[in-house]
Amino acid sequence: MKKLLFLLLLSSISLAQNANRKYISHEFNNGELKISVSDGDYRIKLKNDKIAETTFIPKGETYNPTSHAVVLLDNNYLESNTNQDNNSLQLSSKGITIDVVLSPFQIKYSYKNKPILSEKNGYFKKDLSEVIDFTISSDEYLYGGGARALGMNRRGHRLQLYNRAHYGYETKAELMNFCIPLVLSSNLYAVHFDNAAIGYLDLDSKKDNSLSYETISGRKTYQVIASDSWDELMKNYTDLTGKQPLPPRWVFGNLSSRFGYRSQEQVEKTIKRFEDDNIPVDGIILDLYWFGKTVQGTMGNLEWDKDNFPNPEKMIADLNAKGVKTVLITEPFILTTSSKWNETVEKKVLATNADGSPATWDFYFGNTGIVDVFKPEGKEWFWNVYKRLINQGVGGLWGDLGEPEVFPSSAITAGGKADEIHNIYGHNWAKLIADGYKKDFPNQRPFILMRSGYSGSQRFGMIPWSGDVSRSWGGLQSQTEIALQMGMQGMAYMHSDLGGFAGDYFDNELYLRWLQFGVFSPLFRPHAQEDVASEVAYKDVDTKAKAKKAVELRYQLLPYNYNLAYENTQFGTPLMRPIFFEEPTNTKALNSAAGYFWGKSFLVYPITERGQKEKEVYFPKSSNWFDFYTGKKYSAGTTVKVKTEELYIPTFVRGGSFIPMYKVAQNTSKINTEELDVHYFNESGISTETTMYSDDGSTPFANNKDLFETVNFKSGSTQNQLVLSMYVTTASQYTSSQKKINYTVHNINKKPKSILVNSKPTPFEYDYKTKTVVFSGVQEGNYLASIIQF
Repeated sequence: MKKLLFLLLLSSISLAQNANRKYISHEFNNGELKISVSDGDYRIKLKNDKIAETTFIPKGETYNPTSHAVVLLDNNYLESNTNQDNNSLQLSSKGITIDVVLSPFQIKYSYKNKPILSEKNGYFKKDLSEVIDFTISSDEYLYGGGARALGMNRRGHRLQLYNRAHYGYETKAELMNFCIPLVLSSNLYAVHFDNAAIGYLDLDSKKDNSLSYETISGRKTYQVIASDSWDELMKNYTDLTGKQPLPPRWVFGNLSSRFGYRSQEQVEKTIKRFEDDNIPVDGIILDLYWFGKTVQGTMGNLEWDKDNFPNPEKMIADLNAKGVKTVLITEPFILTTSSKWNETVEKKVLATNADGSPATWDFYFGNTGIVDVFKPEGKEWFWNVYKRLINQGVGGLWGDLGEPEVFPSSAITAGGKADEIHNIYGHNWAKLIADGYKKDFPNQRPFILMRSGYSGSQRFGMIPWSGDVSRSWGGLQSQTEIALQMGMQGMAYMHSDLGGFAGDYFDNELYLRWLQFGVFSPLFRPHAQEDVASEVAYKDVDTKAKAKKAVELRYQLLPYNYNLAYENTQFGTPLMRPIFFEEPTNTKALNSAAGYFWGKSFLVYPITERGQKEKEVYFPKSSNWFDFYTGKKYSAGTTVKVKTEELYIPTFVRGGSFIPMYKVAQNTSKINTEELDVHYFNESGISTETTMYSDDGSTPFANNKDLFETVNFKSGSTQNQLVLSMYVTTASQYTSSQKKINYTVHNINKKPKSILVNSKPTPFEYDYKTKTVVFSGVQEGNYLASIIQF
C-alpha cells in the first residue's frame, strides 16, 4: 500500500514534461552533475544532505557564481552517490535525491524516498521574461514570498517581486517592503530562487498544481531544501542564507518613537516624562526632523539641525548616562536641495543615467538622487556619515525608504540596472553598515532598523518592521500573519509600529490591545504619526496606567525573550512560531494566524476586534496549558472560548515550563540580573528542562568568545515530592554572580508538608485559591536544589 501511495504521489507531481529539451551528454565531477542539453547546460549539486542546488545556463550565457543570498559553502566531504541507466541519472545523499529523466527530459526531487516536486517545463522564455516552473502536489499549503497580508496559505496567488511600500494598509496587502523569492511548503520543503532581479512568484494561481518563478534577467539558480520538521527547515534555510546575530540587550526594552521629535528639548522632555512616571524605556528614535525643520526639501542633509538640536553630543551623552540609547533615521535619497547634494555629485557616489550623470527624479520629498551602495565610493561615503554619528554616541541606525521607495528603471548602479538590484538595495545597505561596525566598532553590537531587505538580510543584523500600517483594527489584524511569515523566511525580528502608524484614528482600546500583543513580539516599539501620541508617557492617566503594565511585563520577560533571541542565532528558529510548527498535519492550523507560539513555552492569542468579550482558543495537543495570569488549566487538544480581560490578551504557558523573569527596572542597564523570579507550571509525572542564556548584552558574538553563562532549570516528580534544580554553567571568560531564585510553583493541589532548599528547610507560602507555592533560595556554588515534599 505504501508503495502504491508513493507511485501515485510521484505521478501527481510528474505529469508535465518539457518535450523540446533534448539530452546530449553529462559528467559527474566532485559531487556535481553537469548535463548538456539542446538549449543549454545544467549544473546540479548537493550543498549538504538537506539542500540541493540547480543552475541552468542557457546557450549564449556564461555561469554566474555570485549569490547575494547564499553563504553556505559547498561540502566537499559530503557522502553522495551517483547512479545511471539508459534513461536516467541520479545524484543522492542520505536525505535528498535528484533524479534526472533523460527522455523526455525532466528533473525530480525527493527526500528520504518521498517525492517533493519536479521541474515541469523547467527553464523557458516567455515574452520578455524568463521562467522556471515546477509541478507540485494538489494538497500542499504554500507560504513565503516576503511580507504580505494575504492569509497564511498563499497558494492561489501570483506574487509580484518588487519591494514597494503600501501606505496605510489594513487586512490586505499584496505587495509590501520585503519581497523574498522563497516558497515554503506544508510538505516540509522550501524552494529558494537565488536571483535578485524583479519578477513574480506564481503559487498555483491557475490551479493546475504548478509553482513558477518569473524574472527579467539574472541567475537561473534555485535551491531545494528538505527537512523532517519545521524547526529543522528553519535551521537549514538559515544555514543556507545566514544566521541573525544577537542584537544588543537594550533592543528588547521599550523604545520611544514617533514621526517625529522636532527638537532637542522635546527629546529630553519625552524621556523625563517616562522617568517621572517610572515607565521603563531603553531608547528614543528620532525621525527626519533631526536634520531638517521640514519634511520636504531637506532629506539627505544628514547633519544635525543646530537650530533645534543645538548640542546633540551633550543630549546623546546625557541620555546614554541614563541608559537610554539614541537611534537616528537615515534615507538613501539625497535631494538636489539638500546640503549634501554638491558633495555627493563631486564624489560620484550617486546612481547615474546612461551618460554617467547623476540620475534624478521627483517624489514626495523633493527632486532626488540616490546613493549607489554597490559602488565602493558610495559605500565609503555613506559609512563615513554613520561613523561620524556613532562617534557622537548614537546607539542605533534606522534605514528608511530602502525599497527603494522610488527607483526608476533607467537608473544605473555599479551592481546593475535599477530593476536588477531593486530588491537587494536595502540588503546591501544593511551590509555596508554591518561591515562598517565590524571594521570600526568591533566591540559594539549594531542595531539596524530597516524597512526593506532580501533573502539572507538577517545575517547583517537587520531588524525589519512591517511598514506604514493603518492605525486601525484592520491594521492590527494583519500583523500576526506578517510576523509569522517573515519569521519562517529567516527574518525573525519582523514587528510592527505598535498602536499603528498611519492616520489620526483615536482608540485607546486598540492602542492597549496592540501593546499587549507587542509584549510577545520581537520588538516593543510604539510609533505613529504625531496626530495621536504613540508613547505610553503621553497617554491619559487611565490609558497610561494600563499601558504601563504591558511595558513592565515586557521588562519582566527579558530573560525569557533574550534566550529566544539566542536560540534564533544558533538554530534560525523564529521567536514567533505558527501552531502548525508542532502540528504539521493540522489543516486548520495550516491556514491560521489567530494564535501563535512565543518561543516554546507561551501560546498567545491577540485580541484584534473592538469590544471582543471572548476569544476562541485552540490548545495544541502536545501538552496541557495554563493561563499565564490566573493559573487556570486547559487540556491538550481542546478548543475553548476564553473570556477576555482588559489588562492582557489570552496568554498560556505549556505545562512543565520554567518562565524566568526579572524585577522591573527603568531600563535594561539597571536590571538586577542576580535575582530571578521563576514561575514553574507543574505537571505531575513529567520531567522538563529549560536553559536560559545570558551575557553582557553588548559584546558581539559573546558566545564565541566564552563571555556567557547558561542557567539550567530541571524538574522531576514522584508521588510524594517535586524536585526543582538550577545549575549555572559559566564560560571561561565570563564572570558570573550568585543568584537568588524566587520560585512561584503553579498547579500544586495541596499544601506541601515542607520544602528543602539545598537540604535545608525553608519557609514558604501556599495559596489555596490559586494553588501556588512561593519560596526562595540562594545559589550555593553553581547549584540550587529545591525539594517540595507532600
